[in-house]
Amino acid sequence: MTTWRTRIEPFTRPLFFAVSRMSRGMTLGVRGVAVDGEGRVLLVKHTYLHGWWLPGGGVDRGETTHQAVIRELREEAGLIAKAEPRLISAHSNERFFKGDHVLVFAIDAFDMTERTSHGEIAEIGWFHPDALPEDTTRATRDRLAEIFNGAGASPDW
Repeated sequence: MTTWRTRIEPFTRPLFFAVSRMSRGMTLGVRGVAVDGEGRVLLVKHTYLHGWWLPGGGVDRGETTHQAVIRELREEAGLIAKAEPRLISAHSNERFFKGDHVLVFAIDAFDMTERTSHGEIAEIGWFHPDALPEDTTRATRDRLAEIFNGAGASPDW
């Protein structure tokens, strides 16, 4: 589904990155991997980006990475972590933005409720790692292959 936000994202992303760089110097993001009882992984589709992604986002000033992934999953997908997130891997996202890093966390126990963010996420879905939607992002596919298929962990996002 193409929305007006998806169409303007290529033009607004440089501005977002410029503001992020001025306010942060280095940026840090988090992504969460939650697996339901049927072995399916939670993915989200944004209103401003193409494809399916692991839920997550930026770490706010004064926030720990654990707090950030818990907050992002609650906002984007309505997932409430019942246990401390477990760090799986760390990646450099230089290809998209110099100085950007992404941490991937496993969420081992959770409940689902209504999400708190509206307007950012177009759709959430649960998918088997071996049957992902065609438009799942390359980075999401790579992270899931590392986790579920034993692929070597790449330092790059």
